[in-house]
Amino acid sequence: MAETQAGWYDDGSGTIRWFDGQNWTEHVQPPPTTPGGLGGMIARIEADATSGGRPRPAPQGAAYVVLQVVLKEKFWGTGSGNLTELESVINRQASLGYRLHTISTAASGSSGLGGGDRIQATMVFERLS
Repeated sequence: MAETQAGWYDDGSGTIRWFDGQNWTEHVQPPPTTPGGLGGMIARIEADATSGGRPRPAPQGAAYVVLQVVLKEKFWGTGSGNLTELESVINRQASLGYRLHTISTAASGSSGLGGGDRIQATMVFERLS
């Protein structure tokens, strides 16, 4: 079994907490500050979408971790990079000692500038023991 490395991880509640390699500790980081206005709103939306896909240990006593990754299919340009992004999330979680148990996807259209479809991948990872 691969041991989870000590480090700062999302503890599943949105809080960045220190994991000592065995257990969650009481040490937390303050949330990052983001600018106000439209730029701040966009930064928060991007951070929320990214944080769901960050690798992390399971909560204490749990054997599963659920990660969500929001992907966007580009309307303009070449290729979305979605497969390599999913592959990266899966490989990072695997390096923490987990295997992909289940993946499901949902898609919806986007009418914003540049268009494209939004794809949400929900992945359940199981701790290897």
